[in-house]
Parts: sequence; structure tokens; C-alpha cells
Amino acid sequence: MAAQATFKSIKAVIPLLDRVLVQRFKPETKTASGIFLPSSSTSSPLPEATVIAVGPGAPNKDGNVVPTQVKAGDRVLLPGWGGNSIKVGDEEYQLFKDSEILAKIHE
Repeated sequence: MAAQATFKSIKAVIPLLDRVLVQRFKPETKTASGIFLPSSSTSSPLPEATVIAVGPGAPNKDGNVVPTQVKAGDRVLLPGWGGNSIKVGDEEYQLFKDSEILAKIHE
């Protein structure tokens, strides 16, 4: 369940440490030929997302800050579980640790 935010814009959220703020892609509700898909086939979120914002990184054992592996604008592959949901208006976002993101997508 997503926590309803009290701020007006997602730009007000700045992730801390190695956290990454993402927005999942929404599944298509209509095919290219115009056929509407049933809600049961579009209810589960897609594993792809766009990175909205990233934290500065987390300190390692020596105290040096290790930067995150992704940057704002990257397309990433997410696990089917995890993350903390944040809802701003009608839009839903998730916060993941950098280490939970499975891969960057380059096209």
C-alpha cells in the first residue's frame, strides 16, 4: 500500500544515501490494433521503471562514499517485490536501495 504524500510535487523528494526513486512503466490497456486488454492482464506492474532521483551514495566500511550505479533518467529493471511506495496525486513512485535494482536498460 502506498503512503499518500503531503507534498505537491515529486521533485520535493530527495533520496538519502543509496536510495533510488523510480516510477514504474504503466502497462498498456490497449493493443496497437485497438483491442482493449482486460484489467486482469494489466493489473500487475511492469518490472521496468524510469529513475526520477538518486541519493549521493552510501558509505563503505572505510567511510568513503560509494556513489549509486544509476542516475536520473535511466531505465532500470526492478525485482517483483520490495521498494517503498509513495503516492503523489494520481502518480505512484517507489524508493529502492541501489543494490536492489537488477539492471540498467540501454536501447
